[in-house]
Amino acid sequence: MKISVNTEIAFTYLASRKKQTIVASLGVMFGISMFIFMQSLMKGTNDYFEKASFSSTAHIRLYSENKVADTHMLTSFLQDSSVKILTNPKQLKQTLGLNNPYGIINNIKKNKQVVAVTPQVSAQVMYSSGSVTLNGNVAGVSIDEEDKMFDVQTNMVAGNLHDLNRVNNGLLIGKGIADKLSLHVGDNITVRAVTGNPVVMRVVGIYATTIKQIDETRSYANIVQAQNLLGKDRSYVTDIKINLADYNNAPKVARDLEIITGYKAEDWVQSNEQLKAAFKIRAIILNSVIGVILLVAGFGIYNILNMTIYEKIKEIAILKATGFSGPAVISIFLQQAVYIGLIGAVVGIIFGFSITFMVSRIYIGAGTLKYLPMSFYVPHYVEAVIFGVITTIAAGYFPARKASKVDPVTIIRG
Repeated sequence: MKISVNTEIAFTYLASRKKQTIVASLGVMFGISMFIFMQSLMKGTNDYFEKASFSSTAHIRLYSENKVADTHMLTSFLQDSSVKILTNPKQLKQTLGLNNPYGIINNIKKNKQVVAVTPQVSAQVMYSSGSVTLNGNVAGVSIDEEDKMFDVQTNMVAGNLHDLNRVNNGLLIGKGIADKLSLHVGDNITVRAVTGNPVVMRVVGIYATTIKQIDETRSYANIVQAQNLLGKDRSYVTDIKINLADYNNAPKVARDLEIITGYKAEDWVQSNEQLKAAFKIRAIILNSVIGVILLVAGFGIYNILNMTIYEKIKEIAILKATGFSGPAVISIFLQQAVYIGLIGAVVGIIFGFSITFMVSRIYIGAGTLKYLPMSFYVPHYVEAVIFGVITTIAAGYFPARKASKVDPVTIIRG
């Protein structure tokens, strides 16, 4: 394959200054490898914390929320021409149960974005074992759907979660509850709700999410048993939990559900605002570090090409005197920058992958986190190469432009 004269000259200049070429390539390599490492770390940790939050939080939770009194309520009550004025409005307690919950669920399932829907009966309770009591809450669920939505099985430390469907008055408790009340699988525990009579239930399983607030308060029961615990009928449901194919669409779908149902639809972003804020802050910090690294690499290339121009100034003058145009000279030095960028990119990808892999083997052993979470996301590698090459082209353009303006007569005479 025949290459152009400009390319041959660019290769010659690179080969004649091997050390400078290697140093410039190492700068690009370091910038790209750090870009890959930082992005892998950021995405890996973000994915881990999002997964951890979804272990107990649905993408959308539909429930009845207390409302603040407003003038519309007065207008509907006093249907006359008088002007209604409401001062110091108070919240009006709403019934916790949803109207026609299973009809709502059937309508929700028609949405193609929805992958899982499950009803829940939430009850504030008091656990008693012997003389020890503990406040908490019972979630009445269909355990098969709950497991599909939150992967409860992976958190099980004792017992079988499916025994909730087989054992009358079965209860799946958090490890914190089990530790505080000295309970094991097969033991009995008395559960008393705010309404209804105390019920003796049997522990069929123990789970641990490593989230203290959940493990020390929450237990699971069959949804029918939770309704019995509260003295409610089979249509009583307090929450509907929804998971989507893409959780990023949760805010929009939640707003649509509020309009359709009239109930409060809380998406996972609302319930994890601090977590999302932490993601954004971490992204800004890491991207700033990556930007500085690539900027330093760009200055290195700029300085090396500048030095090349000063050293080759007479050769550049001869090239122009023999008929090379300004754009041709720019092409020569820009090609040098591109080749430096490509060499650095290839080595940087290999080095960045190696660092990411080695760091992903660092053992953490905290809670459910065994190893440092790292992501091997292919678009990060593509982005790294693009950013690296763009940086080198930008760094090489100004010295190349400077070389193109050399006056051969003045240089040769001087």
